[in-house]
Amino acid sequence: MITVYKCELCNREVSQLTEHHLVPKERGGKDFPTANLCITCHKQIHALYTNRELAARLFTIDRLSNDEKIKPYFIMLLLLFLHSSLNKKRLMLQLLKH
Repeated sequence: MITVYKCELCNREVSQLTEHHLVPKERGGKDFPTANLCITCHKQIHALYTNRELAARLFTIDRLSNDEKIKPYFIMLLLLFLHSSLNKKRLMLQLLKH
């Protein structure tokens, strides 16, 4: 049986989570709260933001999820989900025809 976890940023169900320090460790965040994120979200955050930005203004999931720079990423995830759902429906219809 596969264990399923939920990403705190994108809310997708995934098989693995990573620990994201909401205040980066190099900015004094070793003892601050962390968030459990899917690998994709974690990588995206560190691709979009510097540790200085994360520590200064994006130190909660709410602040991160509402930031303008990450919104295109969420749109991409939604489009991928819709595309995947549509393909699953098409496959089911094809199977039902046979």
